[in-house]
Amino acid sequence: MKWIICKNSLKALIPVVLMVFCQIGYAAVNIMYKLAINDGMSMRVAAAYRLCFAAAFTIPLAIIFDRKERPKITWKVLYMAFLCGLFGGSLLLNLYGLGLTLTSATFMLSMLNLVPGVTFIMAISFGLEKLNWRLAEGKAKIIGTIISIGGAMLMIFYKGVEINIWNSNINLMHDQNGIVEPIPVNFSSKLLGVPCGIGSCCSFSLWLIIQTKLNEEYPSHHSSTALMSTMGAIQSIVLALCVDREWSKWKLGYDIRLLTIVYSGVIASGLLIVVIAWCIKIRGPLFASVFNPLQLLLVAISAYLLLDEKLYLGSVFGAVLIVCGIYAVIWSTSKEMENKKKLLSLETNIKSEKV
Repeated sequence: MKWIICKNSLKALIPVVLMVFCQIGYAAVNIMYKLAINDGMSMRVAAAYRLCFAAAFTIPLAIIFDRKERPKITWKVLYMAFLCGLFGGSLLLNLYGLGLTLTSATFMLSMLNLVPGVTFIMAISFGLEKLNWRLAEGKAKIIGTIISIGGAMLMIFYKGVEINIWNSNINLMHDQNGIVEPIPVNFSSKLLGVPCGIGSCCSFSLWLIIQTKLNEEYPSHHSSTALMSTMGAIQSIVLALCVDREWSKWKLGYDIRLLTIVYSGVIASGLLIVVIAWCIKIRGPLFASVFNPLQLLLVAISAYLLLDEKLYLGSVFGAVLIVCGIYAVIWSTSKEMENKKKLLSLETNIKSEKV
């Protein structure tokens, strides 16, 4: 009996561990993007290359893993895959890349930390989540989401005392000839970057909702990710070719640009999307979105260690709130799953007794 309980507990932890690894992977993308932008790379070209690499990686995975049990691809599935490629691929990456160029990584990450709240509202609107305010798990889910977002906002708007934990001599913003000068950003550019940040947040939330519907219609997450990546790649290539027609912008060398698009394509938009699609299928869109604030924490730590940026007391307090909020949502979703299992077993017993 104890072995069964331990096994079930470990099984329940798998989605949590996978989502944490996903946020670590996305944090690395943000650091690479920051370096690539300062190297002069167009984010539209980066998005096109990234989704092409993602498609090249996920199509063989779909062929290998779904060769025996691949559901039939209908027009409805293609339409939903097109929307997933748009909101979770081309539109999201282009809006985020443009906002990152016009503002800063901190601002864009703060916008993405609104994803749990926006996703929660959308999930309730589409009937994928219920408030259940009278139940303890319902209250924990709402309060946990608010706490998690509040922790992220605290990290951004409150600095406090500077903390020196480790004096790192690593600074990737320096090259062999000196400091890489950041691209200057004026007030009008920042103002234009605000709707880009809000748009990327809403786009990501919509993708989580549509991905849930796609999982119901087409339960093979390897093939659905391959379809999404292919659709997004086509959309991004068309957009990039309309704006960036100079060959110099598309040319790649053995530098940070190539590393950024290969890593972001194969890992971030390939492997991690497969993992997130599976987690959405198991736990739902809100569970997947609530881990987003972790990314801001990880980027803050990475920037402190690798880019010689400062770490403040507000970041530590914000990190504690983020962890508490995530734990509350994880607890509430696990309790809801237990209740559903109890209801299903009860219904099964009642049917068996009638027979």
